[in-house]
Amino acid sequence: MIYLNNGATSWPKPPAVLEAVQACLSGTPASQFRGGSSIMKKDVEVLCREKLGQLLGIRETERIFFTSGATESMNTVLGGLDYGEKGSSILVTQTEHNSVLRPVYNLEQLREHPVLVVKCTINGTVTEEALETAVRPDSRVLIVNHCSNVTGCVQDMEMIREFVKRHGLILIVDVSQSAGCIPVDADKWEADALIFTGHKSLMGIQGTGGFYVRSGIELKPLKYGGTGRNSAQLTYENKDYEYEVGTQNMPGITGLLAGAEFIEQTGLAAIMEKEARLIEMLYCGLEQIEGVRIYGNHDVCRGPVMSLNFQGLKASDAAYILESGYGIIVRSGLHCSPLIHKAMGTEEGGTVRVSVSWFTEEKDIKEFLGAAKEIAASVARNI
Repeated sequence: MIYLNNGATSWPKPPAVLEAVQACLSGTPASQFRGGSSIMKKDVEVLCREKLGQLLGIRETERIFFTSGATESMNTVLGGLDYGEKGSSILVTQTEHNSVLRPVYNLEQLREHPVLVVKCTINGTVTEEALETAVRPDSRVLIVNHCSNVTGCVQDMEMIREFVKRHGLILIVDVSQSAGCIPVDADKWEADALIFTGHKSLMGIQGTGGFYVRSGIELKPLKYGGTGRNSAQLTYENKDYEYEVGTQNMPGITGLLAGAEFIEQTGLAAIMEKEARLIEMLYCGLEQIEGVRIYGNHDVCRGPVMSLNFQGLKASDAAYILESGYGIIVRSGLHCSPLIHKAMGTEEGGTVRVSVSWFTEEKDIKEFLGAAKEIAASVARNI
C-alpha cells in the first residue's frame, strides 16, 4: 500500500510517538516516559506546550490549551470571542475548512454577525486587493487558513499582518495543515489566536490539538466542568476561565509531545525540503500526462498537498481506481473546504488530492505517476 492521504491524517507515525502513547497507557499517572525518567501529568503538559511554542513561534506557552483537535479549538475561540455590537462582521477567506465555516455561519444566525467571504484565486491565494474589497468598517475579525488543505497554497502572512493592523481586526490563523511542515510564527504574525491539530504534520494521534490565544483576549468557555482546581467554586469568577475541563487526553498529549520532539530532532527545514521535492516531482510528472488537470502551481502552493482531476473521470472514481487497482490511498471530494472549489470550478465533484509526509519516498511518487499515466490513457481510449 502507498499512503498519499497525509492531508487527512499523517501515517505512519514516528515509532517514538507510538512508544510514548503506549508508555502512557501502560503506566501509572506518574508513568515512565522517555529516558526512564518519571514525569508527572502536569510535566508532560508543560513540556508539550514548550515544544509547541518553539514550533509555532509562541512565547506565551502557558496560553496554549489542549483540545480534541482543530474543530473543537475553532468552536472554542469563535464561540467565546466578544464581537461587540450586533451586526459587526466576520471576515473569512474562501480557502477555509468547514471547521471554520460552520461555526461562523452558526454565529451569523444566532448572534447576527454577518460573514464576509474574501475571494481567493484559482490557486487559493488571498490577495491584498481581495481583502480590501471584502472588509467593512464594522468588520471585527479575520480568519485565515495559513495553508490550503486543497491546493497547498501558503498565504503571505506579512501582508495579512499589515492589513489586520491597518483595520484594527482580531487575527485568527488556522495552521492545521502547516504546523510541523512549514514555518509558523504566531508572535511575528501578531496573531491573536492560533488553531492547530495534532494528528497531521505534528505527527500526533487523532483526537489531539489545541489553540493559542494571546494575553488580553478573554474567551467565554465552550465547556464547563471539573479542572482539579478551585473545586469549591461552582462558577468561574473574575474571568478566571478554564479552557481545559474534564479528563485530559494524556495519551494524546504525550504522543503530541513525542511528535513535536521528532520534528525538532529531524529538523523542520529538512522536512519542508523533502516534502517540497516530492510535490515538485508530482507537478513535473503530472504536467507530462495528457488528460490530467492540475490545480495550483509550486511557486505559490508550497504545502505538502496538491489537487488534480482526470479528464472524463469523476474524482471519486479516480480515487477508487487508484486504491482498488494500484493500492494507492488518496482523497477525493471537496475535502471539507467547499468554497475554494467554487474558485477552482470543481464544486460539482471536487478533486483528487495527493498529500505527502516525511515518510513518503520518491518511489511512492513514481508509482503514483505511473498509475496516473495508465488511468489517463485508459480514460482517453474510452471517451
